[in-house]
Order: sequence, then structure tokens, then C-alpha cells
Amino acid sequence: MNTIEKIQALRSLMTREGISAFITPSTDPHSGEYVPERWKTRRWISGFTGSAGTAVVTLDSAALWTDSRYFIQAAEQLNGTGILLMKEKIEGTPTIAEWLGDILHRGDTVAVDGWVNTAAEVEELENELKAYGLKLRTDIDPYAEIWKDRPSIPQSKAFTQSLEYAGESAASKLARIRQQIGSNAIVLSMLEEVAWTLNLRANDVENTPFMLGYVVVTPEKALLYICKEKLTPAIEEYLKGEGVSIREYEEIATDLHELDMPVYAQPNKTNYAVYSAIKNPIRKDSPVAKMLIFKNETEIKCFRSAMEKDGAAMVKWMKWTLENVPKGGQTELSLSAKLKEFRAEQPLFRGVSFESIMGYAHHGAIVHYDPTPETNIPVKPEGLLLIDSGGQYLDGTTDITRTIPLGPLTWEMRRDYTLVLKGWIRLGSAVFPKGTCGTQLDAFAREAMWKYGINYLHGTGHGVGQYMSVHEGIDLHQFRMQWRPTPLLPGMIITDEPGIYIEGSHGVRHEDTMLVVNANFSGKNGKADMPGGKPYDGGEASGITFGPYYTFEHLTLCPILTSPILSDMLTEEERDWFNSYQQTVCKRLAPYLDEEHREWLTKITEPI
Repeated sequence: MNTIEKIQALRSLMTREGISAFITPSTDPHSGEYVPERWKTRRWISGFTGSAGTAVVTLDSAALWTDSRYFIQAAEQLNGTGILLMKEKIEGTPTIAEWLGDILHRGDTVAVDGWVNTAAEVEELENELKAYGLKLRTDIDPYAEIWKDRPSIPQSKAFTQSLEYAGESAASKLARIRQQIGSNAIVLSMLEEVAWTLNLRANDVENTPFMLGYVVVTPEKALLYICKEKLTPAIEEYLKGEGVSIREYEEIATDLHELDMPVYAQPNKTNYAVYSAIKNPIRKDSPVAKMLIFKNETEIKCFRSAMEKDGAAMVKWMKWTLENVPKGGQTELSLSAKLKEFRAEQPLFRGVSFESIMGYAHHGAIVHYDPTPETNIPVKPEGLLLIDSGGQYLDGTTDITRTIPLGPLTWEMRRDYTLVLKGWIRLGSAVFPKGTCGTQLDAFAREAMWKYGINYLHGTGHGVGQYMSVHEGIDLHQFRMQWRPTPLLPGMIITDEPGIYIEGSHGVRHEDTMLVVNANFSGKNGKADMPGGKPYDGGEASGITFGPYYTFEHLTLCPILTSPILSDMLTEEERDWFNSYQQTVCKRLAPYLDEEHREWLTKITEPI
């Protein structure tokens, strides 16, 4: 079936059920960013392969909403399908409810699947539709019928994340959760919370070592809802030892309905079917979401180890790419495969953390470009190659972007490369007092390009999990123009990734993963040294007040190629910081490289 035929099949079902519109999000029952194949229904019905978007089909119209990362990609993939592209956050773009209210009639029914839409989404949509006299139905999954070869629920085997990497037992984490919820219960439906709490991993989600399941914690019990086929006898014994009982995955709603106590549940993270089964929900954010974003000393040590291995793989790939692209025969996909090959040589490697964004030339301007056999293009010894990639290692998850100059560049390319570098340095070297949030720092990354009338619409940084999701704590600590009030505190992991994208020409992004650490004011003339040191609370005698102060340790260790840099655009302070970073990369990665690669790394990290 092609997209037009799939939409027609959906419309036939809608007509039979008396539904005037059906809304298909990009999520699964656990509100995950990356979802198992079974729940990639929006991709199936629309043909749009981006990670974020919502498809809406009526009996005679269809539209898809997505964000700025995917405007170019969506326009290409929706061409000829009859699906309108709705550009989110662009002036003049209607909301889903506004669009439906304009084309449907009062009394018509709009439907969603309550298992893949959160309670908050359902409640908000229902209220918005009421203003147009439209009704909402939540009890139907049309894809169970019309998607004939729909994948089944994943059944990969669960395995433990040992204390060697986790640093804290599941029993200890459950005790801390109980301290937070008191005499109440809590339901954990986010897969990162389930994985972190129980120190369990699996391969149910592509590139992310999660297992499908829910956890319910009460003052006396901890219950894991999971397809029991996923559990080996050893894992069952492990869970018993940590005080966890096992229930079938499908029993979650029934058991919650029978639970006679208040239950913590996040309406914006818990699917409507599960949330509506709770008799007395406590509408609060999960304390577990905040617990897991603070990495313990073991996790931080493991992160550093993973970044060193990943940096070594990146260095080998960069050298190989610069030497082999001029020989011809390389494409975006061949370079992606080569990078995975170098990562696979590293100890504890378990796969990529997401499919590499390998964007050459104009493809670099597509923020989340995912090369396919249909879009794959040759890579030539000219212009820029943007590579955003990462690895999954037992000791950590990596996320790194580098922009590679492959040959002759225009002045505009060099300017953009340098402006992004300035923003990356300014944010990555920031020193800030306790209470500062990511939104307050976001302008550091953008100021230099703003002076040239340039901006980007995506966020500048996000959390990263420890052998979990490459995007973690999305609603908490971020660098973003939109308000995110969560303060940045020691132990948090966050990325620094400004970018410039010129449609039809090129894209530039530099990205490191960083750790929030205490700033040390023992540097020259009392200025902060980065990173590390003991916290200083301030005092008039020293001239330092309103502390303690924090800064960032760059966990990512990978050189930035210097040939495109317009050095006169850098301040002396920016140049000094950059040279220091490059030398740190060279020193830390040298033990992981042979003599040939050490010599190459030493040469390309010479001061500018």
C-alpha cells in the first residue's frame, strides 16, 4: 500500500465508526521520543520519517504538523500524498483544533488512541474541540485493523546494568522513591524511569537500551509490568532480590483501578488509558525524572571513559574520511557505516545511540537529516560535511557533532563555521551562579550570529542518559529560547550544540556533551578556572558574591578542525579557551591511539 491507499483504508474505517477525523501522534504508550516499530503509526500512514510530527486525517483532507527541524524533509516526503504540511510555531499555522474546527461540522467526532496520547494531551484537545462543538473519542486504535503486517510488541530479553556502571542498587533507588512519595503510590511509565529505577536494560527500542514496561511503587511493594517472556530466570531472581514483583504488561490498567490509595502520575507523561484507570491521581511531576538527571560519581567516571573511547573512534574516522573522500567513491551512507565500524572496535560498545545525521553539502542544512538509499549522495572533496552521531557503551551514551571541511569553502561557509564556534565556546565556557537555568544561558550560543541576522530554531542543549536515551530530561534542564526554569546544578549532563543552516547550501553545527561542575576561582587575577574545584560561596573580601558558581566540564573529547576558522573573528579569550580544549583532547585521547593517529591528532590540534 502506498500513502494514498493507506489513508483511504483509514477513511473507510472512520466512516464505519462514525469518526470525522483521526489524529495520529509520533508516540507510543510510554511517551518516548524513539518508539518501537509497532507504534510508528504516524510514519506508516503519512510516509514522513522524521522523529516528531502529528498526522491528522479527515474524510476528505489530511495534514501533518512538525517542527522546524523537519520542514525541508517533510515537504519532500509529503509531496504527492495530498497531505498538507503545517509548520509548527510559524505565524499563520493553525493548531490541530483550529484546523479541524474550521473544516468539520458541530457534533462531529474526532478520535485518538488513548494508549498513545497522554492524559494532558487528551484533556487539552477535548477542551479545544469543545469550543467548536466537536466531540472526542479515545477508545480506538485503527492501525490494529488496517496495518496488516504491523510489527508485534518487542520481546527482547532484559539484562541488568551492573553496579560497576550504575553506582546504586535498585533497592536503594526504590527506598529513595518511597521517601519522596510517602504513604502514596507512584506509577512510572516513562521507559527511562523504569530502566534507571530497576537497573535493567533491553533492546525494545531502536538504538536505546530500554525495555517496555511500567513500574508501580507503593510503600510496601514494587511491581514491574512486563511481558514475562522477556525475563530469564536469572533476571527474575535478581528482581526478587531487589524487592520487585512481576506482573503481566497488559494488567497495568486493571491493577491501578483496583489500587485504593492516591497515586502519583504525570498527566503529561502518562498515557490516557493508564491515567484514567487511577481512582485518585496526584497530578505531580515524577520525582524519579529529577533523580536520574543527577549522575553519581560512578556514572560520571563511566561517562568520562565512554567519551574517551568514542573520541578515539571519531579521530580515526576523521582522519580516514579526510584521506579517502578525495579518492572518490564515498557517500553519506558509506561514511556512516565507516564511523560505526570504528566505534564497534571500542570496548563495551553496544551500538549507536541514534542513526547518524550525515549531511553533506545542502543536506547539512536539514537539521535532522537521515540519509537513506533514496537520498544518499556522493561526498566530494569540497564544501562541508555535518556529522551528528553517538554511541551506546555499557559505561555511557555519547552525542557529538562535528562539521568537517572537505576542500574549498566559500567565505560564507567559513564565517558560519566561525560564528557557530564562537557560540559553542561562549556557552561551553560560561560561569554562572547557583539558580541559573538553561534559558538564561542560551543567548550565549546565539549572540555572535544574531549580530549577522542569523538564528536557528532548535534548542541548544539537552540532557544525555547513562547507557540510556541520548535525549534525557527534555522537560527539565535544557538550553533553549523557550522558558525552562530548571536550574543547572552539579551532576547534570547537558549538550552544547549551536548551528547555522543555509537551505540549498550547507549546515554547520558543533556539539559537545558537558557536565555541570563547581567553578574554581583560583585562576589568574581571581578569575574562574574551568572545570572543577570546590564550590565557593562568595564574600565581600574576595569580591565574589552570590555564589556558589558553576561551569562546565566538556566530557566530549574530539578535535574541531581549524582550517575553516576566521581567526580574526575570535577574541583572545575565545582563542585561548579553544586552544586549551584542543590540547586537552590531544592529551586525553593519546593513550587510545597508535603512533600514526597520535601524530595526526597532535598536528591538527596545534594552537591557532
